[in-house]
Amino acid sequence: MTALAALLIGLVAALHVGFLILEMFLWTRPAGRQVFRLEPAFAEETKVLAANQGLYNGFLAAGLMWGLFADKTDVQVFFLACVVVAGVFGAATVNRRILVVQAVPAVLALLAVLAAA
Repeated sequence: MTALAALLIGLVAALHVGFLILEMFLWTRPAGRQVFRLEPAFAEETKVLAANQGLYNGFLAAGLMWGLFADKTDVQVFFLACVVVAGVFGAATVNRRILVVQAVPAVLALLAVLAAA
């Protein structure tokens, strides 16, 4: 694995840890509401759903870190592909910004991993 691939995987994992924090712990607070452009009442009504999303983002981050530290290309490819699919689905169903924030970094990391294989 190249240094670029490792850096990009680490970036994608860090993004997903950030999503976990925003969705599980900051969803109803001003920072979380600002990032997701939420009204306070809506944030309160949906906080359990957001926590669920955050947990899944944590699993993606854990899988990416596992692939990175174990230097397992198949694990890296699997979890990066999962992030890409989640990002494309989120962009199609929720907000197009998700494509740029989530899917594009994962695609770049995936390309770097495949180029190094």
